[in-house]
Amino acid sequence: MTMNNSFYQVLNEEVEKRVDARADKLIIRDPALDAQKQVNQINDFIKKGVSAIIINPVDGNNNKLIAILNKAHKKGIKIVVVDSQMADKAHVDATLLSDNYQAGVLCAKALMKKKKRANILLLEHYSAMSANDRIRGFTDTLFNKNYHVVGKLNTLGQSEYAYPAVLKRLKTQADFDTIMSLNDQAAVGAIAALDSQKVKQVGVYSVDGSANMKQLLLNNQNATATAAQSPKEMGKLAYKLTYDLLAGKSVKSKIKLPVHLITKDNIKNYNVTGWQ
Repeated sequence: MTMNNSFYQVLNEEVEKRVDARADKLIIRDPALDAQKQVNQINDFIKKGVSAIIINPVDGNNNKLIAILNKAHKKGIKIVVVDSQMADKAHVDATLLSDNYQAGVLCAKALMKKKKRANILLLEHYSAMSANDRIRGFTDTLFNKNYHVVGKLNTLGQSEYAYPAVLKRLKTQADFDTIMSLNDQAAVGAIAALDSQKVKQVGVYSVDGSANMKQLLLNNQNATATAAQSPKEMGKLAYKLTYDLLAGKSVKSKIKLPVHLITKDNIKNYNVTGWQ
């Protein structure tokens, strides 16, 4: 959905180096979080006669995106969805994603272990189904009445949106002591906003396991935990699924990759300079 995120850059690199090794051609496009732009790009792929499309959808419920993917599929183009999912009415061959719901569950359990009560601000990306699953896993797990969601901010999973949104909330309604972010990128923006106001008692939880968040777990008081996924593993499997489909092999329609929690307590067990 955007290349302004190191997760997708790493995922892409894993696919690209394998495609290049076969002397095949990989065409890369960045929709920059614009569903209509992604629709136009897929339409261009159809015109070029590509064999397969690997897509991270900007909006899995977007009717135009569903329609253009269905058109591509009817023309025999293999469709592999990564890191999110499309609505059921979209015809795709395989969906590969992390266990996003479990990522939210892990963050919630860590919060409940750390604090007996909390006022929580959610950083969301409303149109991304993977983000919604993460937040839903988190809120479903917080069954205790002592945990209250006091606000929700649509950050599009981007630092540049999260920073001003959290800063404004701090200045107008500083009613939260915990942040659950859909991803590390938004969490980093939120932590920057907290630091700018010298706020040091807000626990920030997120999903990704990025180098930036791991560094913050080491060095920032507010950074608390991140449920880590692996863009390297996802890229490798996306490549394999695509070529298995092109070879006429049967593949699973949906594959979930496991996630694990990285915290201040276990961060020293991980490489903090890159993705897993």
